[in-house]
Amino acid sequence: MNPIQTKKLYDKVLEYAKLTGKETIIDAYCGIGTIGLYLSKNAKEIFGVEIVPEAIKNAKLNAKLNNFKNAHYEVGKAEEVIKKWQEENINTDLIVVDPPRKGCNKELLDTIIEMKIPRIIYVSCDPATLARDLKILNDNNYKIIEVQPVDMFPHTMHVESVVLLVRK
Repeated sequence: MNPIQTKKLYDKVLEYAKLTGKETIIDAYCGIGTIGLYLSKNAKEIFGVEIVPEAIKNAKLNAKLNNFKNAHYEVGKAEEVIKKWQEENINTDLIVVDPPRKGCNKELLDTIIEMKIPRIIYVSCDPATLARDLKILNDNNYKIIEVQPVDMFPHTMHVESVVLLVRK
């Protein structure tokens, strides 16, 4: 963990989000909720989804300990839970995805495209899967606006990237 660079990465996500306080945000692959909670003070609501039950338990605890009442978390596959939220009329202004090295699940990308979510912030730890997923999104009416690498692990070949995409 590199706390100095983590803050830089989260600040870049916050900058790209351009929040006004009226947005509903989905935090896919949310882990313990840190990115969503970082955004939540400037958003209407945050909905986080993660397949690991212990991570969601910790995300809920993080929200409670920090008195965030606008953060909601659910265990499950992102593509399934997000579709359920859509059926419950949760209209999303922005989705943040921070997938594992293997990149986004194809079904999640299809769900994002189908829902026509206006903006995407993609946080990636693997340039190869990021390129693959960006091509899919680009081929389906999303335009890459900006990409910012963040060197989380100095003196290694690993780099995180933050990408802002908007629906064309």
